[in-house]
Amino acid sequence: MTTLTWAGVARDRDRRLQLLQEYGVYAALAVLFVVAVGLDSSFLSVGNVRIQLFQVAPTLLVALGMALVIGTEGIDLSVGAVIALSAAVVPLYLGYGLPTALLIALLLGAVSGAVSGAMVAFARIQPIVATLSLMIGVRGLSEIVNGNSAKPVVQSGLLSLGSNSFAGVPVMAWIAAGCAVLAGLVVRRTTFGRQLVAIGDNRQASRLSGLPVRRVLVTVYVISGALAALAGVMIIGHGAEADPAHQGLNMELNAITAVVVGGTPLTGGRVRVLGTVAGALFMQLITAVLTQHNVPTSYTQIVEAAIICFAVYASQERGSR
Repeated sequence: MTTLTWAGVARDRDRRLQLLQEYGVYAALAVLFVVAVGLDSSFLSVGNVRIQLFQVAPTLLVALGMALVIGTEGIDLSVGAVIALSAAVVPLYLGYGLPTALLIALLLGAVSGAVSGAMVAFARIQPIVATLSLMIGVRGLSEIVNGNSAKPVVQSGLLSLGSNSFAGVPVMAWIAAGCAVLAGLVVRRTTFGRQLVAIGDNRQASRLSGLPVRRVLVTVYVISGALAALAGVMIIGHGAEADPAHQGLNMELNAITAVVVGGTPLTGGRVRVLGTVAGALFMQLITAVLTQHNVPTSYTQIVEAAIICFAVYASQERGSR
């Protein structure tokens, strides 16, 4: 009888953890939104909503790539440095037109991701070590390319990308939303998505069953790098300035937080794209609310650290049972 009782308690606990992992971020986002509006009714103003969408779009792009990487039980710490490299390179090629500059930035981001993926897939270096080394190297390269100084951006096409809206929604947000829809379709509807999840669940078994493990690993890091480069283009277009020394700093941490809070476990084997979107919005709202009420940045970072620790705990606790 005691055994049955404890088994029932364990099942109830697992069920609560599952509900928390799958729906907790949406409930938390709704509660936070109500609190934000209650504290300041102007939070719902068109101008403020547009500001929040402008700010969350680059983070969401990076988080989508990070979610795919984490789904393979990896991590990509180089995304912030790739943003800096994009900021350094784009102004150099704007004279050839925005499409050319954008293509070069995306290509460099993809190459950076390919290097990370090759180190993980072929050299079998731990993802955290491979991407950490690339983060340091790419950040240094970006500062060398840019001359270690901020440069204004005046190209009208790029500024339009970073400031214009369509149907009242920033173009940046439309692009990020489109990438989220595409990522969701890839994960749920394609063979590549199923392979990605399988590799994250059990890499050795996937290799023995004939899945193209190396190709999938390299591809997810290439996607992550390209999305980070696109985020860098958005950042410099919105800020009208290229500053590789500061742009992209801590972006990898913001992206990881959004992914984990959204319910994607760091142990891999699952990718929650919609949860990642909600996680990015949730973290953006927290920052916005605390900033609007003059809470120091240091306290904001402590709150964010507590949130990610709780999210990781909930994920690992469920996975261990």
